[in-house]
Amino acid sequence: MARFWLVAASIFGLLSVALGAFGAHSLKNILDDYGRSVYEKAVLYQMFHTMALFAVGLMQHFQKETPFSGAGWGFLIGIVLFSGSLYLLALTGMKWLGAITPFGGVSFLVGWFLLAWSLVKGRF
Repeated sequence: MARFWLVAASIFGLLSVALGAFGAHSLKNILDDYGRSVYEKAVLYQMFHTMALFAVGLMQHFQKETPFSGAGWGFLIGIVLFSGSLYLLALTGMKWLGAITPFGGVSFLVGWFLLAWSLVKGRF
């Protein structure tokens, strides 16, 4: 699983930089202040949790007997639901997408909790 988390983090990191640059350069005159704020929040949280996903991969690589996959899934699902819904909300203006965002936030919280749990219970 370590390789999976490291590859996923690499892909999400690449996407975070690409989407951030796209937003800064291509959307600056298209999005209003609210849309830019939402889009920037999506990029920020994606990058934070991409780094967390990368840490999960490294920890899984060095501590094979400690299960970190629950945390990894929490971060991955959170990125897709939280950041993904915010990107779509910013670009489309469809407010109902905001109802998806909290599920991503809860996934982030679950990921952080499971990371802490793994570190406390594991042999780290």
